[in-house]
Amino acid sequence: MLLVFAFAAILTTQPSSAQPPQPPGPPPPCVDAADIQFVCGQQGPEDLVVVPGGAWVVASALAGSGGINVIHVSDKTSTKVYPAASAKDRPDTKIYNACPAPPDASKFTTHGLSLVPGRGNVHRLFVVGHGAREAIEVFELDARPNPPVLTWIGCAVAPEPIGLNSVRGLSDGGFIASNFNPRGGPPTAMQRMLAGEKNGELWEWHTASGWKKVPDSEAAGANGLEMSEDGKTLYVAAWGSQSFFRLSRGLATPKRDEIPLGFRVDNIRWARDGSILAAGQGTGETVAVKINPRTLEVKEILRRRGQPGFNGGTVAVEVGGSYWIGSFAGDRIAVLPAK
Repeated sequence: MLLVFAFAAILTTQPSSAQPPQPPGPPPPCVDAADIQFVCGQQGPEDLVVVPGGAWVVASALAGSGGINVIHVSDKTSTKVYPAASAKDRPDTKIYNACPAPPDASKFTTHGLSLVPGRGNVHRLFVVGHGAREAIEVFELDARPNPPVLTWIGCAVAPEPIGLNSVRGLSDGGFIASNFNPRGGPPTAMQRMLAGEKNGELWEWHTASGWKKVPDSEAAGANGLEMSEDGKTLYVAAWGSQSFFRLSRGLATPKRDEIPLGFRVDNIRWARDGSILAAGQGTGETVAVKINPRTLEVKEILRRRGQPGFNGGTVAVEVGGSYWIGSFAGDRIAVLPAK
């Protein structure tokens, strides 16, 4: 979630709700190198999701003017689709009945993403939104047009002091979200979290029940999360303690298994081979591993030193035969061969 080269700045910043610190000076030209390509024109692409079919990737924008971007995989062109002239508003007042209005587009920076596949290339996109409010914003993503069109359908405003980071959408329109760093905490809160002190947890939201804390989900910097296909198991990245845990869902007595990873694990995604793809920050480098969800065995697949224009990877997704790596700040997404 945070850039290694901005480490000093993060100690006094609440990154779950504030603009990220920026590297000094203008970024270098966004030009491909021998072993790396770039998707240019981004603004802090902290999280990425692949649209079913593999033709499009959605990117968040945690810096600059924010919003939501979609990227055409074949030519790597990027288009802002929210706010945009093509975007629409169609509030679902049945599911999101307490949502007051669409987000303030002038202050809408975006963070974690989750896409729940639908029918006929129309899907539901859940977005962690910061700016005028701290909320999960929900959109309908229609992938039939070129580029896809977003329709805002509702939100769930986070209660104080939750500082949102990641989200996992559910089929009924609800979701699970991580409280990375509660808002309004003391100046020492970040240092304590970096040292491994548990400071947040997961929250689950449904129309009827509202926001409910997920039992036994406390973590140091609860960050990326995923869920098993049957909905019985959650997988969570703990950024502050540099660890990863598996947590049963829906049991009276939850079962939790936690392993150290040795780097600040950020977002996690399912890989095509059934493993969990976890990316984050080592010491001056981007690290990605695959985790066996059954055995919790870890296999490193990427360790790359930072370079001008790209550092501090936060997410890795499989796109064709490549890994697309997002970052907390900067103006580009890195594309590396999936060796």
